[in-house]
Amino acid sequence: MLDIGPSQQAATWLASFGRALEAGEIEAVTSLFVDDCYWRDLLSFTWNVKTMEGQAAIREMLTATLAPAQPSHWRLSGEASADDGVVEAWFTFETAVARGEGILRLKDGRCRTLLTAMSELKGFEERKGPARPLGLRHKADPQRETWAEARAREARDLGVHEQPYCLVIGGGQAGIMLGARLRQLGVPALIIEKNARAGDSWRNRYRSLVLHDPVWYDHLPYIPFPENWPVFTPKDKMGDWLEMYARVMELNYWVATKCISAAYDEAEKVWTVVVDRVGQRMTLKPKHIVFATGAYGPPRRIDLPGAESFKGELLHSSQYSSGEKFRGKRVAVIGAASSGHDVSVDLWEAGAEVTMVQRSPTTVVKSDTLMEVGFEIFSEKALARGITTDKADLIVASTPFALVPKGQRALYDVIRARDAEFYRRLSDSGFAIDFGEDETGLLMKAYRTGSGFYIDVGACELIINGQIGVRSGAGIKSLTPQGILFEDGSELAIDAIVCCTGFQSMNETVATIVSREVADKVGPCWGLGSGVKGDPGPWQGELRNMWKPTAQEALWFHGGNLALSRFYSKFVALQLKARMEGIATPVYGEPSNARP
Repeated sequence: MLDIGPSQQAATWLASFGRALEAGEIEAVTSLFVDDCYWRDLLSFTWNVKTMEGQAAIREMLTATLAPAQPSHWRLSGEASADDGVVEAWFTFETAVARGEGILRLKDGRCRTLLTAMSELKGFEERKGPARPLGLRHKADPQRETWAEARAREARDLGVHEQPYCLVIGGGQAGIMLGARLRQLGVPALIIEKNARAGDSWRNRYRSLVLHDPVWYDHLPYIPFPENWPVFTPKDKMGDWLEMYARVMELNYWVATKCISAAYDEAEKVWTVVVDRVGQRMTLKPKHIVFATGAYGPPRRIDLPGAESFKGELLHSSQYSSGEKFRGKRVAVIGAASSGHDVSVDLWEAGAEVTMVQRSPTTVVKSDTLMEVGFEIFSEKALARGITTDKADLIVASTPFALVPKGQRALYDVIRARDAEFYRRLSDSGFAIDFGEDETGLLMKAYRTGSGFYIDVGACELIINGQIGVRSGAGIKSLTPQGILFEDGSELAIDAIVCCTGFQSMNETVATIVSREVADKVGPCWGLGSGVKGDPGPWQGELRNMWKPTAQEALWFHGGNLALSRFYSKFVALQLKARMEGIATPVYGEPSNARP
């Protein structure tokens, strides 16, 4: 087989795979995989976000799902490619209720990794492209309702006279993208946002904030950023885009609305949700609720002995908006990850004397370097090669989480060699650098703990030049009336402290709205169970609780950066649409908080 071209190899394998599946010959299917194999499925077979690791796991999954899935019509899409002995091919397929697409990778004629992802539900396809709505009726009608009148009626009635099928709690980027997906699928959804305007979750951040990820990585579904959009988006520009997007996508979006409480009726299969909408208490009755309250939960506040004696101002980064009032003052920033660096720069620009207090080593990567070697498939060069954002998303999704560390370790070997002089200078300044417990760098820290990393967009040069001071290697013993006393006996005299100490898990928001019992039932969000400190276990091969059924029926989590929110909003929406339409959705795999 190795003497034939990659497309023929892929076609031969896919044909054998399809025949064995349709015949129900599970042993024949598993024999097509190498021993060290991975099958990642996004809804198509499992109605879950699930990775099967090894032949035994694939056999067990197919035993449970093959009959209801009824997969068929496996076809290559485009030409396969080969690199270093690995054949990669894209394909399409169908199940009893859906159409899907995927990527396979073969080694010596057998499959090493397989991705199967649902793309649409049969009979409930999005009305887009050739199937787009007409927008008018070519007929005179004295009872005509214009588009504006219909939108006004819908906005007036939903949540008041008609109940939404889904309530999305949180109207930032994640909630807005999910709302757009649900809208296109015809799922009645209401988004509630505590701020006064859509986009305020970005506008209300500190004044100098700019997205650290490039524009090609950050597109929203349906309406990509225009070609003249800056590579790195300023926060207020991002806020304006989200506000425009919510309006243009015709989202039902309540501003100045806070969720007070939510309780699920297990018998009636409905939530009772009390909200405060501009001072008025209202009760909603959705079938499902989605927490889209940001990537994380409430602020994480650390214990600082002596805080009551400190005479200066003490605040968390979530309360920080501008360094203007700290001009000429001495400010300590506790925390040396992304927020710690950004706040330090903002304070320095405002004329404050800044000292960053580093409690543990930080993974730092120069933005320019990451752009060149880390975002290769999200770039103008990638677009020129035909790799669209949608294709890049699938490429990322096709690598099982168990294999990501190896690639990241190799990437950071390149980065450290490339920027060795930068890291030497930064280290010489007293700043502690690491690349994770297993040398896998920024991305794995983001997935595992959501902390301890920074993409350098300017702060490091200020640290290297001594314009931002650093205290590292000595823990904080206590606060004093005038500042901070460290465990090594040294003191730092300051006028204010900004704690950039991160945020708790999203399930802690559930605790404040639903109950402590339900929050503990669903368990923490994010994390892979890698064994790294702060990464909740056990290992399940996927991120905990995100974008899939949880241990609490009809409660979902959706969030992450712009790229994750864009990609996975599609799968959350498909799961909700299927349930609304009464399509059977037998979920394979235990929810994230299940223990072995």
